[in-house]
Amino acid sequence: RYSLFYNHLKNIEESEGGLDKFTKSYKTFGVNQLADGGIYCKEWAPGAEAVFLAGDFNGWNPSSHPYKKLEYGKWELFIPPEDGQSPVPHGSKLKVVIRAQNGALLYRISPWARYVVRDEDKVNYDWVHWNPPQSYIHKNPSPKRLKSLRIYESHVGIASPEGKVASYKNFTYNVLPRIKDLGYNCVQLMAIMEHAYYASFGYQVTSFFAASSRYGTPDDLKEMIDVAHSMGITVLLDVVHSHASKNSEDGLNQFDGTDSCFFHSGYRGNHQLWDSRLFDYANWEVLRFLLSNLRMWIEDYRFDGFRFDGVTSMLYHHHGIGTGFSGDYNEYFGLHVDEDALCYLMLANHMINTLHPECITIAEDVSGMPALCRPVAEGGGGFDYRLAMAIPDKWIQIIKELKDEDWNMGNIVHTLTNRRCEEKYIAYAESHDQALVGDKTLAFRLMDAEMYTNMSVLMPLTPVIDRGIQLHKMIRLITHALGGESYLNFMGNEFGHPEWLDFPRIGNNESYHYARRQFNLTEDDLLRYKFLNAFDRDMNKLEERFGWLASPQAYVSEKHEANKVIAFERAGLIFIFNFHPYQSYVDYRVVAFKYKILLDSDAGEYGGHQRLDHNTEYFSEAYPHNYRPNSIMV
Repeated sequence: RYSLFYNHLKNIEESEGGLDKFTKSYKTFGVNQLADGGIYCKEWAPGAEAVFLAGDFNGWNPSSHPYKKLEYGKWELFIPPEDGQSPVPHGSKLKVVIRAQNGALLYRISPWARYVVRDEDKVNYDWVHWNPPQSYIHKNPSPKRLKSLRIYESHVGIASPEGKVASYKNFTYNVLPRIKDLGYNCVQLMAIMEHAYYASFGYQVTSFFAASSRYGTPDDLKEMIDVAHSMGITVLLDVVHSHASKNSEDGLNQFDGTDSCFFHSGYRGNHQLWDSRLFDYANWEVLRFLLSNLRMWIEDYRFDGFRFDGVTSMLYHHHGIGTGFSGDYNEYFGLHVDEDALCYLMLANHMINTLHPECITIAEDVSGMPALCRPVAEGGGGFDYRLAMAIPDKWIQIIKELKDEDWNMGNIVHTLTNRRCEEKYIAYAESHDQALVGDKTLAFRLMDAEMYTNMSVLMPLTPVIDRGIQLHKMIRLITHALGGESYLNFMGNEFGHPEWLDFPRIGNNESYHYARRQFNLTEDDLLRYKFLNAFDRDMNKLEERFGWLASPQAYVSEKHEANKVIAFERAGLIFIFNFHPYQSYVDYRVVAFKYKILLDSDAGEYGGHQRLDHNTEYFSEAYPHNYRPNSIMV
């Protein structure tokens, strides 16, 4: 693998003048404004017979501005300035006109288009030339690389209690302060790359270089990131390079009239489950396109890194479909592995590491590919973190299938600590996947219909709500403290957001009722959501103070099946969890030295029963317990 990567890197150096020049292609491809007012255009369309530029600027004449054919399927066009002014004004609508091999004229959006919009009365998006007289100027430096990542996974469009598509401006001024107050130091933005179908959650990308216009302008997004940086918040982009939308009118598909431009042709170029197109990662121009795409988001918008979606689909020719992974090394090495895709990921991480070493990359891989988060120089994938995707599945399985008294403490600890040596994991109890319609969040699984009737503090605390609130806090804390080297939460789940997430579509009469986040619930003193919100905030603040995510793995001193108790040490703290459904303990011996309560899920401000005295200090005695010389009674 390293040999394949090295050969690619060597070829880039020899034929393209180096990785820096190769990945700056976003400044030359597409339609670009020159300093003298002229316009330079460049496209890759190997299957085209001829290429033209048409738009408002030439009265949509499909043949007045032909491109010149270059080597290797590239085309270029230079349009001189008119009286020192740009011949293509800011806001003009444009199309690349392709004469296909069968003679048909195809009107396409440039794959490199920076801004596309859809009029309300239209189905397809239009390409709009974005060249404002004054672009947004970033005022704040990016935060330094974080040791402890506390990630708030977010979607701009649903970030409002109102039933509508929310804006970048709303996120900037209403949501970012909330994220900061909750103690998260990183926001991971979904659905930013333009996608024609809103209900795809941003995973059917149509324009890879365009920030979604349904939330506002490119400058609005730049301002949002700049304000996040002013708060010390790192901003990651959920990047989708694993597949692309099948749209051809306003997407990449059949850009030059063939099915092999950017993608594998035939069966290999189509994803069976996602109904989307699959990139040909062995193609030189595809590498240029994808690597330049990453660089553009970093340098133009100031993103601080990426969460790569669908990595498992990229890594294997079977795309993970109908395949289980047990950890056997034969599952990760062989002809079923797509080495070209893996080499692309190595190149992407190497480029980011070389040109922007402060940036962070995360792999969404469910397979457990070895060394995915080891340096490229070791033959690894080069990612900084990988998602611990087994953890949310384990919590769902426990809650769905087991009675409380049957919870297995050893199995919980094993799932939370079972990770590849020297690779960093992002732990999470649930993400957007569990919030989608058809699934249930942890809060909904724990409390279900009673969330609609018994979350008021004016109502008696029912056993279902009491159990749900306490387990919601405990599950999150043990996942946060034991499950990895970073922590992630999907927006709204921190306070047990009721209901699922469902985007407007034909199946729900285009309703926005479930495509929103009801942050207002935490601000109502009469509702119990405030307790979960406060616990999540204080849990993050405690990690900020002690840094357990950046500390070595925890030492688990106890996983007692009969008592349903788990105890472990990390970052100089003792974590003790009593998962027994009805048994409390007095004078319970655990491994520890001097002890004082810092965070208690049973505290009143978190909706607990206030059974512990926080003013008491406990001191250890030289009483060996669980292979440690000292212990205390709690």
